[in-house]
Amino acid sequence: MNKIVPSLWFADNNCEAAINYYVDVFPNSEIESISRYPEAELDAHFAGMAGKILTAVFKLDGQKFTALDGGPVFRINEAVSFTIECADQAEIDYYWSKLSKVSEAEQCGWAKDQFGVSWQIVPKNMGDLTQTPGQIQAMMAMKKIDIATLVAAK
Repeated sequence: MNKIVPSLWFADNNCEAAINYYVDVFPNSEIESISRYPEAELDAHFAGMAGKILTAVFKLDGQKFTALDGGPVFRINEAVSFTIECADQAEIDYYWSKLSKVSEAEQCGWAKDQFGVSWQIVPKNMGDLTQTPGQIQAMMAMKKIDIATLVAAK
């Protein structure tokens, strides 16, 4: 049971596509529930929202999340990101291939996906791999983290 549950507000009415995509990307994941805006007309603040997701509860690799189609008032940005601690380069490569969709947003293991969510895709031992000035310089020049390059840096 998660005491802290991240909540995602999707501004472009793509909540359902996003959570379905994430559930496919991450192992041990599922959609627990979805409630929708009613089909009946709501006031002007909710115009066009009928049938969109009011709230969704889902798990990604066991971590509980909530999400909603919230309209254009607030947008997801890089001020919040999710870190994926990877066991090895193969796992980094897998998540990078699935989640990196905005190449201009990539730096130092950070990637932005097609829904605007930022991910930090890093090895579990990232702290050990960034102990020297050479390792830090190597990491700062990377988009996707390359473990072998960090190990070789002095």
